[in-house]
Amino acid sequence: MSSDQTQSAIDELMEQIRRNDSHQEEFHQAVEEVLVSVMPWYLEQEDLRRCRVVERLVEPDRVISFRVAHLGDDGIQIHRAWRVQFNNALGPYKGGLRFHPTVDESVLKFLAFEQIFKNSLTGLPMGGAKGGSTFDPRGKSDDEVMRFCQSMMLELHRHIGENVDVPAGDIGVGEREISYLFGQYMRIENRWEGTLTGKRLSYGGSRLRTEATGYGCLYFCELMLEKHGHSLEDLRVAISGSGNVALYAAEKAIAQGAKVISLSDSDGTLSIPDGLRSDDLESVKDLKQERRGRISEAEAEIDGSKFLEDDVPWGLECDIAMPCATQNELDEDHARTLVDQGVVAVCEGANMPLTAAAAEVMAEHEVLHAPGKASNAGGVAVSGLEQSQNSMRLNWSREEVDDRLREIMRKIHDRCVEEGEREHGPVDYVRGANLSGFKRVADAMRAYGVT
Repeated sequence: MSSDQTQSAIDELMEQIRRNDSHQEEFHQAVEEVLVSVMPWYLEQEDLRRCRVVERLVEPDRVISFRVAHLGDDGIQIHRAWRVQFNNALGPYKGGLRFHPTVDESVLKFLAFEQIFKNSLTGLPMGGAKGGSTFDPRGKSDDEVMRFCQSMMLELHRHIGENVDVPAGDIGVGEREISYLFGQYMRIENRWEGTLTGKRLSYGGSRLRTEATGYGCLYFCELMLEKHGHSLEDLRVAISGSGNVALYAAEKAIAQGAKVISLSDSDGTLSIPDGLRSDDLESVKDLKQERRGRISEAEAEIDGSKFLEDDVPWGLECDIAMPCATQNELDEDHARTLVDQGVVAVCEGANMPLTAAAAEVMAEHEVLHAPGKASNAGGVAVSGLEQSQNSMRLNWSREEVDDRLREIMRKIHDRCVEEGEREHGPVDYVRGANLSGFKRVADAMRAYGVT
């Protein structure tokens, strides 16, 4: 097929999607990014076209929307909640729950769509899903969070199960929230099964789950750099965010000899020109995880650091940009600044953190670009390993989980290279991730017939 025919096919499908869901801009962005990669190959596959695999794949199996009313500390509170079960061709639905005021159907559909390909790349038997609520646990008492989680599970339990849909944590949903949700699930169902992942180690959780996304991102980054003749040692790494993904990406980067020069949150960026030390990182972990503080407070605790209010890390001179905060946090202007300053690679710790225009800038200048569906798959990979441990009633050592995580990230990298390697220039990791993830799902959908 010619490039004009390919673009025409993409435009036609995107027009239909925008007509059906005109307000869901994040979802449109995620779908179009995948279509650009897979459509040239897909149009050559007569059997897949006859089965209309792509047209079916861009529509979720179901979107469950429900109200959650709970007794807050200040009276009765009402929130909206959703579970998007997008595709289970490869296994039970799998994907996190997000509690945040910005949660809506568009955000969850984009995340669930991305999850299909991310889970496919791991090679584990997991479909794609995502869920969440507009409830914000920040600043709430433990009792109020517990009551909300219990109320949410009164509806959610009908739609999940170890062989149906296995939720995990995401933004706003950590070990505390998972614990309350799981306790209520057991109370309702009167059974113990690994229906949620991200549990505490003492009752079915997996070692390394908290660290997995950040660690996996660094493992992928190392593999990508090694493939192209670079080493992570002594490179300057700008990291956005200060949640688990950012903190553990920073931890592993420091351990591998890199120089971490930033962390951030919604208030601004902490610049650390001389590089974050291990003891500094422990202070930040205590600040963010225990004291529930803001990154600005770390300026007083870390020598040589400076807090840049309402700023992002992408103006800092760096070799590696690692966006680990949220979607569309790095725009076209940021991308051009990074390119002008000689950035070597962008490795996504968050889901879709680059705008479409920013991704185009990286591709135009042949910057190594690891998309989140590949580079941040470590979290869901260890969630899948937690499911396996629950099924076998086993608990693996930290070393065993880490070895398995490293191997999964290596295989994801190899799959991206296989589909994204070019005769000239660096590997197109975006195309490689999308096409490799898509092929496995498409093969299963074709085998099942029309479902």
